[in-house]
Amino acid sequence: MLPLVRVDAEALGLDIALAYATPDNFTRRPVYLADAGCFLHADAAPLLARVCQLARPLGLRVKVLDAFRPSEAQWVLWNHTPLPGFLADPRRGSPHSMGAAVDLTLVDDASGAELDMGTGFDEFSALSHHGNQDIGPDAQRNRHLLLGIMTSAGWDFYRNEWWHYQLFSPRGRYPVLSDSVLGPDRMMGV
Repeated sequence: MLPLVRVDAEALGLDIALAYATPDNFTRRPVYLADAGCFLHADAAPLLARVCQLARPLGLRVKVLDAFRPSEAQWVLWNHTPLPGFLADPRRGSPHSMGAAVDLTLVDDASGAELDMGTGFDEFSALSHHGNQDIGPDAQRNRHLLLGIMTSAGWDFYRNEWWHYQLFSPRGRYPVLSDSVLGPDRMMGV
């Protein structure tokens, strides 16, 4: 049985905008195929559904920016910007490459606008850290709101990136997966 499941945006009522399927990321080029699907480990998918349930009564939607990231893609990112603290060394394995992590933000359901989080996704600076007080008060509140929703749904956070959440202790529990596990639904053009 495939350990990954496809995230169904319509069924969950969320948005999917995979940053690495476009040139709108720190590498300035697509890393995934344009029609790459969004996948998570079967253990993580119900927790994402719970996040959507918790956000909905607040007038919010979830916007997924990245989820399962094949090991081949992790190498592309690392070879471009080998920056420990923001990117997992692929020799150690990224929780993304296990399907055990998700990068996301919150969107106002009425306007469709992303909530201000103080920095953009994948800003590799101290401003991206949880609890950073050098960002405005609205952005701090929004980060705390996201953190509360995510931890209430059973996710662990990564202190350096306000957008990154993962299953608890994924290393040793989940294997690092290659793009080949997806069969015909491959994310990479290899």
